Amino acid sequence: MKLFEDILHSVNDFVWGPVMLVLLVGTGVFLTIRLKFLPWRNLGYALKSVFKKPEETQEQQEGDITPFQSLMTALAATIGTGNIVGVATAMVLGGPGAIVWMWISALFGLSTKYAESLLAVKYRETNQDGEMAGGPMYVLKNAFPIPILGKILAVAFALFAVLASFGIGNMTQGNSIAEALNTTFGVPNMVTGALLTVLALIVLLGGIKSIGKVCEKIVPFMAVLYFICGILVIIINAKNLPAGVTEIFSMAFSMKAVSGGVGGSIIASMLSAMRWGVARGVFSNEAGLGSAPIAAAAAKTDLPSRQGYINMTGTFFDTIVVCTITGLVVACSGQLGVEVNGELLTGASLTIASFRSALGTFGGWMVSIGIMLFAFSTILGWEYYGEKSLEFLVGSTKANKPYRLFFSLIAFIGATQTLSIVWDFSDTMNGLMAIPNLICLLVMSGVVAKECFAYEDVIKKEQNK
Repeated sequence: MKLFEDILHSVNDFVWGPVMLVLLVGTGVFLTIRLKFLPWRNLGYALKSVFKKPEETQEQQEGDITPFQSLMTALAATIGTGNIVGVATAMVLGGPGAIVWMWISALFGLSTKYAESLLAVKYRETNQDGEMAGGPMYVLKNAFPIPILGKILAVAFALFAVLASFGIGNMTQGNSIAEALNTTFGVPNMVTGALLTVLALIVLLGGIKSIGKVCEKIVPFMAVLYFICGILVIIINAKNLPAGVTEIFSMAFSMKAVSGGVGGSIIASMLSAMRWGVARGVFSNEAGLGSAPIAAAAAKTDLPSRQGYINMTGTFFDTIVVCTITGLVVACSGQLGVEVNGELLTGASLTIASFRSALGTFGGWMVSIGIMLFAFSTILGWEYYGEKSLEFLVGSTKANKPYRLFFSLIAFIGATQTLSIVWDFSDTMNGLMAIPNLICLLVMSGVVAKECFAYEDVIKKEQNK
């Protein structure tokens, strides 16, 4: 097992090396410039569109779920352990400065998420069951300039997405739920795993419509509750906030390893802050991975750009809002760099300790319940991603129900595995599935720009009403 862990860790380090960081952030930078910063300039419009009731003509468009349900399904898959566990892990491994690099990657990730969601809607198909099927694999298959290469990249993406669904979308979530419930309530991991399997099956057997209905209720409720509790912790620990914020920015751009202050015994440089900030930021908001567009393709919408803007807000809510709350809570709690039994607090344990520092036992309960609901909704969202990717690979919907059963059983395994194996596997699959998607985005950027500029007229008309 030790050898396997070492090999997996080495592969993960290679996949998430400088090349991947440049590709992910660089693609976002390129698209932001190519689109003349319109995703940034239209962020206010996009946020209003999320809560705006669709017109009757839009409701009659092809699709399986409402635009809001589509966003909530995508957010269900993104707002999860990456926001609670991933941020804390990044702050230990990359220092408090990792938060800044999460923000930077998220800002450029807005353009990436807009582009991949737009393309997914534009090139989606209707499967044999009359449901929408879309995502990078269909864009690559239907519109890539070099057909043969497009099909190869499409298969590669779908394969990596299926494997990633078991990692980022399942085992990691199950692992975090089990750790949180065991730490706070003393629930055995085996019991947690069994409950996860049963609950997942109940929802997943109903398909995307069942997933959408559950996610549109769980995600907004838990996000608002987590946000309010986080703000309370920050207010109670306000005396530590200036030092915490100073540490975040100073360690984000320091070329030399530094430590001390609210960072305790944490030692990190700018390169490690960048590496872990970008990696955990992408793990959290998934901009550039190509996963969220699969949910975007299921939306009832009249224009690709409309859903592109709506789904783009997922990156804003996920990283700029929720991850920031976690980062500030940890930074001002005095728990970062604290050792327990000779080991640094990290992951869910660090976040729980940070909330407990101000809210006591209730803080620990709230984080544990948050992890449970966030992570469970992530399992639901990622099952849909994996299912659609498998459907693409086999060219049929016949494997969907067996996949749902198998996927639910994997949650049990995830709940009983060690954290390092699960995180390394998840990171590796994330990196691999991002490669075909980023190539697609760069090559298809002209199509994205044309759609984006044409939609400006629609925005102007709607704002003049």
